Amino acid sequence: MNVASRIHVGIGGWTFAEWRGSFYPDGLKHDDELAYASRRLTSIEINGTYYRTQTPASFAKWRDATPEGFVFSVKASRFATNRRVLGEAGESIERFVNSGLAELGPKLGPLVWQLAPTKVFDEADVDSFFTLLPRRVAGVALRHVLEVRHPSFAVPAYLALARRHDVATVLADTDDHPSFADPTGPFVYARLMRTDPQQETGYPEGAIAGWADCARRWTAGEDPAELPHVGAVAETVSAGRDVFIYFISGAKEKAPFAAMATIEQLARD
Repeated sequence: MNVASRIHVGIGGWTFAEWRGSFYPDGLKHDDELAYASRRLTSIEINGTYYRTQTPASFAKWRDATPEGFVFSVKASRFATNRRVLGEAGESIERFVNSGLAELGPKLGPLVWQLAPTKVFDEADVDSFFTLLPRRVAGVALRHVLEVRHPSFAVPAYLALARRHDVATVLADTDDHPSFADPTGPFVYARLMRTDPQQETGYPEGAIAGWADCARRWTAGEDPAELPHVGAVAETVSAGRDVFIYFISGAKEKAPFAAMATIEQLARD
């Protein structure tokens, strides 16, 4: 598998009114928006799963609307993560995982478990939660990434725990949540939240080039030292890692253009 095929770049969801007439051409049917977006981006983070349980038929429909090689990441149910005791989320985790994810087949990317901003790091509780995360469903392998949103997670103890369970950690490009690039899992997952309405491509050209360069280095097994870290920069990380980059939040109307610009940047070399 070549480097380009390991780097997946996209947006959160595919339904947004302000994309109509800008990213989506006038007259495009709403039912055709996913098919259109998936042929200009290489991945989409499904966010609707955070709010409500989907059906196997919906996952199958999304799978069939997208081209070969396209990948979905899926945001896990809030009922599993927005709770005081994560270790008691077993039933909610099981309900989400068995809601039809396996219908995506090879198009299933990571499952994103987003914690509440008020959730403080509790090593024993997070350990229990990680233990609950299944590794397969209906024969399909599952990969997990945790988005932490409280500064108490920015400690070596959390890094060690996530590495022990082989769970990746979201690198959030924002000032609103902890932002650190320490590798904790077998892939890299970045949610970039600084899109600017004044920038044609959401991020400045130099920033787009910088993130594309980081993506190439991540797949090569590097740990970019210029990014924020909690622990020491890793001298070597396993090469061949998949990379997932999503332009989310910020000026959402610019997210598709930032993603397309990053894909174009990656194609130049």
